[in-house]
Amino acid sequence: MRTNRSAAVTAVALGFLLTIARCSSSGSRSGSASGTSSATAATAAPAPPPAPTAEHIKLQHILIAFAGKVPGKNVTRTQDEARALAHQILNRAKKGEDFDSLVRTYTDDRAPGIYGLANSGVTPAPGEFSRDRMVPAFGEVGFSLAPGEIGIAEYDPVKSPYGWHVIKRLE
Repeated sequence: MRTNRSAAVTAVALGFLLTIARCSSSGSRSGSASGTSSATAATAAPAPPPAPTAEHIKLQHILIAFAGKVPGKNVTRTQDEARALAHQILNRAKKGEDFDSLVRTYTDDRAPGIYGLANSGVTPAPGEFSRDRMVPAFGEVGFSLAPGEIGIAEYDPVKSPYGWHVIKRLE
């Protein structure tokens, strides 16, 4: 019996020592990791300030919808066909194809598809729309682009419910 009792005591003691050793080594690892990240953070260059957000922008867009998404329009393409077409148009526009021509050929909105937008909290100028009155993705993409840049607002039932918007920022 003494042998069994001493073996049990030895096993408990060994388990206790292993637990202490694990805690010590993980503590020293996290200590060195935080020391490393502090040193890294101290030597990293500060991030540049964010670019100021424009108050007013002008965009041109190509709406690529699919069946049932634009009231009063007889759009027959499927959602997959619309996605593929929108990305083909985006690639063509980014390669320098005439955007006005792409708008006239493909948009499910009215050509020329040019809109002036005032940013949130900014009073719209005559002929402009408040960003908050447009579908959210339109403004999110539009205000993220620099003049001359082209981007896409992906279809989203809430943020872009009419389909895909291929957007070029004009001003």
